[in-house]
Amino acid sequence: MIGWIFIVVCTLSLIGISLCVVYDKRPRFLRHVTAITILCIWAAALWTLIRRFSEGLGAVAGVNDLAPWGLWIGADVFAGVALAAGGFVIAATVHIFRIERFKPILRPTVLTAFLGYVLVAVALFIDIGRPLSWWHPLVMWQGHSIMFEVTWCVVLYSTVLAIEISPVVLERLGLTRLLRLVKATTIPVVIAGVILSTMHQSSLGSLYLIVPGKLYPLWYSPLLPVFFLISAVAAGMCVVIVESFFSAKILKRGLESSLMAALGKAASFILFLYLLIKFSDLAASGAWDLLYERNLQSNMFLLEMLGGVALPAILLSFQRIRNREKFLLSASLLVMAGIVLNRINVSWIGMSVHDQLNYYPTWMEIALSLGFITAGTIIFFLAVHYLPVFPKTEEEPPEAISAGSKTGLMPA
Repeated sequence: MIGWIFIVVCTLSLIGISLCVVYDKRPRFLRHVTAITILCIWAAALWTLIRRFSEGLGAVAGVNDLAPWGLWIGADVFAGVALAAGGFVIAATVHIFRIERFKPILRPTVLTAFLGYVLVAVALFIDIGRPLSWWHPLVMWQGHSIMFEVTWCVVLYSTVLAIEISPVVLERLGLTRLLRLVKATTIPVVIAGVILSTMHQSSLGSLYLIVPGKLYPLWYSPLLPVFFLISAVAAGMCVVIVESFFSAKILKRGLESSLMAALGKAASFILFLYLLIKFSDLAASGAWDLLYERNLQSNMFLLEMLGGVALPAILLSFQRIRNREKFLLSASLLVMAGIVLNRINVSWIGMSVHDQLNYYPTWMEIALSLGFITAGTIIFFLAVHYLPVFPKTEEEPPEAISAGSKTGLMPA
């Protein structure tokens, strides 16, 4: 009980801090509250890690034989990979499709994706039963295994992201020759990143194709790989919007408003495409009637589709919404919540035996997940502070954003 109270208090504190940033309400004690909250979360995460590696996975996680994959896989890995999809989307937009106006947000987006994949790798290391054997898939090849393909794609794509973000370090260190060499390989590296990311984003959905009798029909479909890929692209764009908004607020820099609006519009089209394919598939499979069952699975499916897909798709389709920064932020957060809920539904809710939940996350699982989020956020802002991640000149001066914030409008 004490652990759950602690997690609730920390989560509410993080939400309150985020709202203070959004609405520019920053009392003097906010820094102290932020630091204390993060330190408490990290202390709980450290305690979880100590117990996990000293007493085993069962001492900290609620997983069991019926539900071997819990919160760390469903939310941290599956959703984390999807939320990091903005890296290959923006990289392809700038380097392959030559849409240069998105270049100002390329480096922070790639940095976000790189940190996301690093945290995914850490989560996998913690969650697997024998973490010291993590290297086995790299030397013990099993070409018929989807998990083998996912492992190799994640490892290779993480390497690609490291190469893509390396220029910010090389510039900071003044290593011009090595910098020129890296820039000369940009196009093939980006193409490789797009191929690898497309493969493993879809392959995460392919993992569940072998359980047609266990995964609830509202989520099971031969098109699962397609659904995972399309939803990841939309979520990746919305992560770019949210990351740009908060970095502009915290770092007192200009927000690339026209680029954010363009990403919101593109995300809306992708979400509508996702809805069209999803409900067409439900009708073709005969699972449509399950929507009226009013059980846990149908309720969670409706929450996911209506709140995390349909509503933000409609909101982002209106120019007035996209031109109001807080509305654009809210719609993007809904998409992010929807992708997290989708991955949790597929890996947890939809896999429940006999429509009954057989797994409940412990407070330590949640504490470690919050630790990942806060650690990744702080590392991002440290990198931005010490490395040339953002361009020296912004599309719009901070004064324009400040004026827009007061009226609730972003400059066109």
